[in-house]
Amino acid sequence: MKREDQATGMSVGDESSLAPSSSRVESGQVARLSEDSEERKGRGARQESPGAGFFDRTWQFVHDVRGELRRVTWPTANEVKNITIITLITVIFFAAYLFLVDQLFTLLVTQLERAINWLLGGA
Repeated sequence: MKREDQATGMSVGDESSLAPSSSRVESGQVARLSEDSEERKGRGARQESPGAGFFDRTWQFVHDVRGELRRVTWPTANEVKNITIITLITVIFFAAYLFLVDQLFTLLVTQLERAINWLLGGA
């Protein structure tokens, strides 16, 4: 099922969704699409003056980071505790599993080496 996204004019729902739809190509709106995306790029984004110095940009970066961190949904202490316990149990399980697999392969290789030495008449 193929449909055209109103905002971008791209075909949605098939393998060719990355190509502009034929109706937009035929009507010459591809150029306007790129102009529209240039206009949209500036909306909502902080406009930086071309002569902004290092310290101004650094201060703006710190300011933006603090703003983003205020919007983060932080986990509760109980959630952190539960996730930590799950992580530790998983790590211990896989460590034990890999230890057992390693021991099994060591045993198999040792026995194979002994069998080859016996067959070849080695020591």
